[in-house]
Amino acid sequence: MCLASLGYGQRKEVHILSANDMHANIDRFPQLAAVADSLRSLYPALLIFSAGDNRTGNPYNDLYEIPAYPMVALMNIVGFHATALGNHEFDSKGEGLARLINMSDFAYLCANIIPDPALGIHTFPAKMFDADGVKVGVVGSVQLGTHGLPDTHPDNVRGIRFLPVNETLAQYEYMSREADVTILLSHNGYEAEVPMAQQFPWADIIIGGHSHTQLDGGEIHNGVLVTQNANKLGKVTHITVVLEDGKIVEKRAENIDLTKCTTKNPVVEEMVRYFNNNEAFKRVLAQVATPFETYEELGCMMCDAFLTETGADVGIENFGGVRYETHPVGDFTVNDVLKLDPFRNDAVMLELTGEELRQMLIACHDNDGNNFPYVGGIRCEVQYDKADAAKIKKLQLLSLDGKKLNLKKTYKVVTNSYVAAISSSPRKDQGHSLNRETTDLIMNFLEHQGSVSYQGERRITLIR
Repeated sequence: MCLASLGYGQRKEVHILSANDMHANIDRFPQLAAVADSLRSLYPALLIFSAGDNRTGNPYNDLYEIPAYPMVALMNIVGFHATALGNHEFDSKGEGLARLINMSDFAYLCANIIPDPALGIHTFPAKMFDADGVKVGVVGSVQLGTHGLPDTHPDNVRGIRFLPVNETLAQYEYMSREADVTILLSHNGYEAEVPMAQQFPWADIIIGGHSHTQLDGGEIHNGVLVTQNANKLGKVTHITVVLEDGKIVEKRAENIDLTKCTTKNPVVEEMVRYFNNNEAFKRVLAQVATPFETYEELGCMMCDAFLTETGADVGIENFGGVRYETHPVGDFTVNDVLKLDPFRNDAVMLELTGEELRQMLIACHDNDGNNFPYVGGIRCEVQYDKADAAKIKKLQLLSLDGKKLNLKKTYKVVTNSYVAAISSSPRKDQGHSLNRETTDLIMNFLEHQGSVSYQGERRITLIR
């Protein structure tokens, strides 16, 4: 704690508006801007932070002429001060990220990244902000998956080296001695951020992201205030820190529900209307005859599209590749497909034995947050180890009519390029690109089907 910047006998308040995992929900920005305007009228020194994953999830943003520019433009006008790097900030590769950073009026904070200077990615590990005489130190970090990389396609982070998160953050304890308020702006997930509070008690606040965990305001762990919201800007958090005589005497956080906010910033509303003006995304591909009610139902449809459009025997879609859970009866549009599968991955064909397929499915599970992928052309019975709930003890592959799959037979398997890259299982065929994006397969499938119904479709049986 820096006692020099605050005189004794003084009472100060720091006010922070935080968001996380906005995933390009530009339609919620008129309300966000109105909330920011309202808070700034009360607290002129308001700080606004994002815990990362600002992009990916809305085609009007992600497929704009300059990908993700709408989010940058809107964050600029709202007045963001800084953002953490989320794993999806890398979805347009190093060059695309560098371009966005250069267009941003706010800082990108990440202590555990070392980019090749040739990429021109200008980030800061940490930054000090002045809030009406109060020094607020902020340190950023991004999560790393099982391969030591953020959860994005490995090709997206070529030329970028990443350092272990906690080992790196430990080097920034000095910030707590220079700042009056110390914040970890973390894109690591709630399950990692609670232990961070134990390891880094010198932090006053952890503004979290990545796991989309909806907290009721905030939680105190080991004296550290931890905050996070679900994704897509349903809620943001207003954090208040009270200091007396240079010491923090109170920390509190409250949610602001943007879905119930009726006031909108008219300038931002007009910007959003402009960015949403793309008629091509509104084209109807097919009719949804019965509502999609689960991720698996949508995953099954995606896998069937892979099979139908390529002639493969088996289709695989990773759990994290299905980006929404439900779709009502009615039109299935181009926009719906691009939101469902926003990553622009290539379709990849592999020739695998049944045993190689089995090992690949396990590897995909292990490298996708211990979540089993969705399949087409087969069914799977997954038995977990009772001593380790995340470990697969036995995986049985079955044909659609319930017969055991021949593990020695060779099958044509189609999946996306992300699954092929992260599934580090032993196999002779590493696969080849079909030079078609998976979204193209899905859109063609829907147009040929005309109508789809997957209500109640289940191909994965989990035994825990």
